Amino acid sequence: MTREHLEGVPTRYWHWLDDGRIQCDMCPRFCRLKEGQRGLCFVRGRQDDQVVLTTYGRSSGFCIDPIEKKPLNHFLPGTSVLSFGTAGCNLACKFCQNWDMSKSRQMDTLADSASPEEIAAAAERLGAHSIAFTYNDPVIFHEYAIDIADACHERGIKAVAVSAGYVCPEPRQEFYARMDAANIDLKAFTERFYKKLTGSALEPVLDTIRYLRFETDVWIELTTLLIPGENDGDEEITRLVEWVRDEIGVEVPLHFTAFHPDFRMLDYPPTPPETLHRARRIALDHGIRYAYTGNTHDKDGQSTYCHGCGTRLIGRDWYQLSDWKLDNEGHCLQCGTRCAGVFAGQPGHWGRRRQPVWIAATR
Repeated sequence: MTREHLEGVPTRYWHWLDDGRIQCDMCPRFCRLKEGQRGLCFVRGRQDDQVVLTTYGRSSGFCIDPIEKKPLNHFLPGTSVLSFGTAGCNLACKFCQNWDMSKSRQMDTLADSASPEEIAAAAERLGAHSIAFTYNDPVIFHEYAIDIADACHERGIKAVAVSAGYVCPEPRQEFYARMDAANIDLKAFTERFYKKLTGSALEPVLDTIRYLRFETDVWIELTTLLIPGENDGDEEITRLVEWVRDEIGVEVPLHFTAFHPDFRMLDYPPTPPETLHRARRIALDHGIRYAYTGNTHDKDGQSTYCHGCGTRLIGRDWYQLSDWKLDNEGHCLQCGTRCAGVFAGQPGHWGRRRQPVWIAATR
């Protein structure tokens, strides 16, 4: 942490320490700051004896994506989502796939600016059904994300969080009161992995998942990036799956996604497709109803099947939907079994398009 002049929006989650420093209470990292210092996330720092957010109103870019890319397979399938992030992150993942944004120390990464109301208006004009806080963790731009979610809800647009779940209980409660869906990145199932490769801890993430499942109405799905030699062993995958089954529930979808060499782990090989297939099979064999593969071409592994009769309910080829065998309330047309999720009649038709957006140009 270095001292520098900061400009930002005042925040609430911090307190004074006896030694004159201020402790940020947004996440379990609990950065302790002197005047002019930033936390590890880089975007929350001490200015004028308070903690401020330096990225309010600024983004690293906007894009219209398929909702399945988040990944969310059971939340308004086939619809479009306006995705965006800022700079910085409160984790230090050596395998970060968005490191150019999440690890940025250059504020000129923030290429577009917009108020919450401008973003909500743009999402409405562009026909997006929801907005996703993604690319970097929305925990660190808490105040901005909340204001955007509120502005979107006024226009009937849903809010989605893509997060590592590393957040303290009080801000977590305020944040997820505004979210309609979330994908939580359960990066592994050992404290060793979290400490060695992310600089954080596993237990606060598990606590967030429990909180979302049992104390909110937020629709949740979980994603694990399988890294060869680090978290892809049968024993660890089985323990993760059993925890989800026994403590969270068999209806919470699991996504096992492929790693590709990036950032500080360029010497690791890509995840073989067979590893993803094996992880999915372990999940299904242990009673998980919805398990998926990601970052690979695998129509079977990315499609949704009825746990009652085995009918393919939603066919997916990458992010393009094909089969659709659900009624308007999400029941299997073959046997009537309810498919867990949030459905709104017939699916959307956004497909696999990715459409970059410049918010300033839509004003």
